[in-house]
Formats: sequence, structure tokens, C-alpha cells
Amino acid sequence: MTERDVFLPVGAQPTLDALVDQAITAEALGYDRAWFPESWGRDAVTAIATTAERTDEIGLGTSIVNVYSRSPALLGQTAATLQEATDGRFRLGVGPSGPIVIENWHGQEFGNPLRRTRETIDIVKQVLTGEPVQYDGEYFDLNGFRLRCDAPDPAPPIDAAALGPKAVELVGRFADGWHAVNYTRGGVEERLEDLERGAELGDRDPEDIRVTLSVGCCALEDPERANELVSQHIAFYIGGMGTFYRDNLVRQGYEDLAHEIHDAWQEDERDHAVDLVQSELREQMGAAGTPADARDQLERFESIDGVDAVYVSFPRGATTDEIHETMTALAP
Repeated sequence: MTERDVFLPVGAQPTLDALVDQAITAEALGYDRAWFPESWGRDAVTAIATTAERTDEIGLGTSIVNVYSRSPALLGQTAATLQEATDGRFRLGVGPSGPIVIENWHGQEFGNPLRRTRETIDIVKQVLTGEPVQYDGEYFDLNGFRLRCDAPDPAPPIDAAALGPKAVELVGRFADGWHAVNYTRGGVEERLEDLERGAELGDRDPEDIRVTLSVGCCALEDPERANELVSQHIAFYIGGMGTFYRDNLVRQGYEDLAHEIHDAWQEDERDHAVDLVQSELREQMGAAGTPADARDQLERFESIDGVDAVYVSFPRGATTDEIHETMTALAP
């Protein structure tokens, strides 16, 4: 059975307590896991540690922390500590982010993100064994680092976010799970083939790799408002978040539409960009409308063969009340 997770709206919460309250609500509503993003503002580690103290059963994880702003050894320590703090409920989600964030915000050279992600996963896995880490890579050379505390048992799984074919193949070879973000229903099915190929190259069983699909959701008694919010959110990512999400949509067979949405957004014709999404993409990339309609649409994503979990993600323009209404309407 496909699990139903929730992606917590960090930016929409006025305080850390309000954010943790969202996770408590998600647990009470029966969601399987709460994912914490990390971009700017509150860090994911503090938020998860605080949430762990105030919840009992819901799984907790990062989606995602980037592989540049913390060293692999520190990410290993962090994963071990959060696995202890959550009593074994933690999953570490990592990814490369993009050059705008990494170079402009963190002052690091973006370089080869696939290689850096692979090396980070390799090293974190070594750290979590509790044995001395010996690693000779392109980006990292480690000799003798070892956890001073007991290694977590079991070790937390390590997931990775990926968009392109080679990145998804890498996840299949080295990670425990894949986070698929900003995909159409047809597009994620195609990338699942890359995940399976990666698993075969790594001599692994694809069934052992957890696939978590992000779905932008809004379930309101006002269906026009719900559709507008999800469409605006999709348009923002395609038009305003660099080239990665636009290029990913091109790979999914929407080349002309992807460029038209991007150009409209960049030229400040944002209503037009939203209209394009609403007419051609919204039902392929999100679930919105009345509570009944949104639930039906979300179930179409859950029925995709190979998807193990979907997480309910909220549009950036939604109010706190609209987030709560959606979370309640779409509870498992």
C-alpha cells in the first residue's frame, strides 16, 4: 500500500512552535512521515530534533539538505544523532540543490553535482557503520574519522533527490530512496526505468529503493482558489527557480510549454504563466479542487506502479488555514 506523507510548509509558519504543531497535527491525522525542507530560514535539523521530542510515531526526514553546506562527515554525525533523537524514525534526504543556491548563498563551487552526491552518500554510509572512515574520492579524502558515540542500529536510510536520467540512475545504484519532485504522472514513470537500471548496475533489488513522489495539493471548499494556488506554485518553479525544473519538464515531453511558461514568468506576465499551467499541466502535476476532487486526483499519483509514497506538498501562496484545511482533507 502506498504511504501518504506530508511536506511541512516551513516558510508559512511564523514560529518554530507553529511548525512543530503542524507535524503533531500530521501525526494525529495519520500521515506516515513528515518531511522537512531546508532552503533559507529555519534549518531542518533543529526542527526535526524539536519535533522528535513532541511526537511518538510519525516518521521524520529531510527533504532535502544539500550536499555542499555540510561536510559528509557532519551529515553522517547529524543522521546518527537524529536517528537517536527520533528513536529510529529518521530518513536522511540529500541532494545537490542548484548553482544559484550553492554558489550565491553558500559560496561553494557547484562543480559536478552527481559525483559530489555519490561521494557524500558513500561517506555517510561509512560513518553510520561506526567504523573508521577511509575514503579517496574526487572531492573528499578522509582518513580515520570515526563516530565517538555508538553507531545507530538500525542505520537511518539515505534518500536522494534527482531530476535527470543519470541522476536518477545514480540514486538507484547508491541510495536507499528517490525523491521525485516536479514530475508529471507520465514523467515519473519514465524516470522509474532509470532508477531500475541504476539498481541493476549496483547489483541491487529495485524493490528495496523507496520512491517518494511530491504532489502539490490544495483541497478547499473553494475549488477555483485551490486550482489557482497549485497552478501558481507550479508556474513559479518552472519559471522562477532557475533552469533545472524547466529542463526537467522539457524531458517529460513539454518542451514548447516549458519555455512558454518560463518566458511568461520572466517577462512578468505571471497570470499568463499560471493560465498555461492550469490549462495543460495542473492535473498532471498536482491535486486540487474540492476535498473530494483533490483526494481522487491524489489517488491517481498513488496508483503509479513503483511509487511507494506520495507526500502532500502545499502551494507557496496558501495561508496557514488553507494548509490546515488541505492537510485535514487529504489525511490517510
